[in-house]
Amino acid sequence: MSHDADAERNRRWRLVLGGDDQAGLSDRDRRLDAALAGLYDAGSGGKRGGGRRGGLGGSAPRVASWLGDIREFFPANVVQVIQKDAFERLGLKEMLLQPEFLAALEADVHLVADLMALRAVMPEKTKATAREVVAKVVKELMEKLDARTTETIRGAVDRRRRTRRPRAGDIDWPRTIGKNLRHWQAEHRTIVPETLVGHARAARRTNLEEVILCVDQSGSMGTSVVYSSIFAAVLASIPAIAMKLVVFDTNIIDLTEELADPVEVLFSVQLGGGTDINQALAYCERLVHEPTRTHMVLISDLIEGGIAEQMLARAKALVSSGVNLIVLLALNDDGRPAYDAKHAAILASLGCPVFACTPHQFPELMATALKRQDIWSWAAAQDIKLVRPEDAIRVDE
Repeated sequence: MSHDADAERNRRWRLVLGGDDQAGLSDRDRRLDAALAGLYDAGSGGKRGGGRRGGLGGSAPRVASWLGDIREFFPANVVQVIQKDAFERLGLKEMLLQPEFLAALEADVHLVADLMALRAVMPEKTKATAREVVAKVVKELMEKLDARTTETIRGAVDRRRRTRRPRAGDIDWPRTIGKNLRHWQAEHRTIVPETLVGHARAARRTNLEEVILCVDQSGSMGTSVVYSSIFAAVLASIPAIAMKLVVFDTNIIDLTEELADPVEVLFSVQLGGGTDINQALAYCERLVHEPTRTHMVLISDLIEGGIAEQMLARAKALVSSGVNLIVLLALNDDGRPAYDAKHAAILASLGCPVFACTPHQFPELMATALKRQDIWSWAAAQDIKLVRPEDAIRVDE
């Protein structure tokens, strides 16, 4: 091993293990070590050296400086992990109420969820900064999710109706090429299409597919609420879909009229409180106009604080009426959360697909639902772990 490689290995071990001996470390490495030590050596829970340092301190300027350091040394995705650790290990959530600190943070969906939970106690001077942070995250998510979601969903809506005068975005290229093969221009090595084949857009209210997102806003569902709001806003922009968004805890908020402004939607949510799924399903049931053209997505951990028997009976009635009821235990990248396994199994026995879904999978899920294809088969192909009907606990009729 070369001298340079040996020196680099020793440097990395010193940074991992910490300690007071910093001989041989550059000024930049000392700053890097101090930035990590400020979090991971603080208190008895420290992981890197037995708690030799005193943490980040109590002032927003000190924390803002520390955040500046970690942003210099690490990419944004690592910064977000370190921020999350800081909130949990050092009790920094109260710092979110200070505009200077909030403005210095690396924004992500977890931070937005924290801001939603703290909105009620947030001082007025902080709310403007919080709105800017939320707007930034919403903009980034919309840029990431909008095009793919719109393309996937439009491809699923009203596929049965064909037109010879499609709009550019609705042209069915494989069928158009097949229809025009005789117009192959050898000298130009291309096809000049004489006839376009595409998908007709639904023009009348009675032709619309109805999608209802019914979202649990209890504290554990924070990031799911963020993603649900973004997707609801995207789906609302698709002409062939009648989109509705309802969030609930023990109260119900219909945010359908706010979907043009996802930031306003998120600032209308108040995370926390109990959970009354039965009441929420009763409200959403009244929004159903054509059951066989309605896709209702219940996003909840199913930990019911209301009357569970009525909740399950209401879900059964929705499925029997023809509503395509889908249950997502979460809509985030954090994995499957804690959930009520009994309620999940019973809902699965009614024919409802029950599973946790990532934002990446959600557009294809909705496309599969809108085409009335088998979601169970789709989920299995995605290697998604479903709650199976055979796991259901039999309920007395």
